[in-house]
Parts: sequence; structure tokens; C-alpha cells
Amino acid sequence: MIPQTFDEWKDCIVNKCKIKLTKQFVETRIKDLEDDTNSNTITFVKMYGISHKNNVIKWFKVLT
Repeated sequence: MIPQTFDEWKDCIVNKCKIKLTKQFVETRIKDLEDDTNSNTITFVKMYGISHKNNVIKWFKVLT
């Protein structure tokens, strides 16, 4: 299931994936996701689509 809301996404990241949303992690993910030439971003878009990528960037920015 692809999270549709900030709360679903955060629950998935923090509780299911057990990822700590540290300042460094968040800033790095924003930078990576905003770089359309980044290989991880290219893979992310292929798997989840551009709309979800944009949502994830927005949700990470809420945390900064």
C-alpha cells in the first residue's frame, strides 16, 4: 500500500520501517528526491510515480 496522507506515510516510515527521522536523514532525503538525476530518485519514480515523489518531498519538508 502506498501511503496517501502524511500520517500514513509517517507511520510507515517510523513504525513499520523503523527509520528514525533525524534532521540529517530528512535533509538528505529531500536533497536526493529533488535531484531528478539521482539514481535512487529515478528508481523511486519508476516504482511509485512522480505524484507520490512530490508528496514525499512535501511530507519531509513538514519535518524540517
